[in-house]
Parts: sequence; C-alpha cells; structure tokens
Amino acid sequence: MNSGIRLAFASVITVSAVSVPAAWAEDSLERDRSGPYISGSYGGYKAHGGEFEDENDLLGLGLGYQFNEFFALEAEYIDFGNFGEDEVEGKLKGASLSAVGRLPLTESFGVYGKAGAFASAFDVDAFGEGETYDEVSPFVGAGVDFRVTPQLTAFAEYNRYNVDIDESDFNGQVTNDGPEFDTGRVGLKFQF
Repeated sequence: MNSGIRLAFASVITVSAVSVPAAWAEDSLERDRSGPYISGSYGGYKAHGGEFEDENDLLGLGLGYQFNEFFALEAEYIDFGNFGEDEVEGKLKGASLSAVGRLPLTESFGVYGKAGAFASAFDVDAFGEGETYDEVSPFVGAGVDFRVTPQLTAFAEYNRYNVDIDESDFNGQVTNDGPEFDTGRVGLKFQF
C-alpha cells in the first residue's frame, strides 16, 4: 500500500476518532435521512490481468440521493489514471450508476453494499498500436460508513470493476482480454 493511501486511511481514522464523542452525543437527535448528497474519495487499486498488472491511485466524485436510511442511488465519476507495464499501458476513467443498500448498526455507524453499471473509456497503447474501448460493465462493492455530523459522513469501501479489450487488436501480443480492478478507498459524503 503506497504512502498516499496510508495517509488517506490515517486521516479518516483520525477524524473519526476525534469526532466519535460528538457523534455519540448526537445519537439522541432526530436526523433526516433523506435528501441529495455529494461525495469525494481517494484510494488505490490493484489491476489484475497479464500485461495490465499494476497498482496506482484513484479519485472519485459522486452525486447521490438517500431515500431513507436503508437505500440510495448514486452516480459517480472515477479516474484510475495510468497503469500497465513494459510495452502495454492503459488509462481508465468512467462513470458509474449504482443502487446502495445500507444496514444501520447504530445511529451513526452502518455497513452497505452496492451494485451497478460502470460506463468506461479505456485507452490502451500496446506494442506501438493504440485503441479506445468504450463499454458498460457491472460492478459490485461493499463498505462501512460513520456519520460525523448530521450532514457529514466518512466512509471506507471496496469495489471490483472489470473492463474488456479485444486481444486481436494487438496482433495477439496482449495475452488477456482486459484487467480486473480491486479498489479500496476512503472518502467523505455531505448530505444537503
């Protein structure tokens, strides 16, 4: 795990530890659990798949609507940056739309799962040739969240993405049909 990811995890843990007493004190307050929200996240990923084996940082920006404490819909832009090795390099970015199912464990803490579709633009430069693959593929994820204030929530989550390429585009020199991504990230969500 690189130092940027460690710093991000340490920041969320520190903010959570400092704000736990205040959040527990607010547990008795009635909270509105519905409404729009925005989110920002930072993390890292591990790409699996032949020449695409690599790890790097990612950034995410999201917009969602929380219908109640159990269900939300979320749209998000994710930038995976550049990755790859030797003569094969990829650049991936995309937008996702997902349904989020949440199980509140306390007034401030919960676990959630998400599933949806990821519309990606995957630029591949391999062995002197370049191709762009635009596709929509399913993804799944899970996470935990902690409400710091009535409007601000910290979260940590894992997601799994998959993108495909056509091996024949590179004269059979690419040995797989595209990478899979395991991602881990932390972030903040602000609910209006």
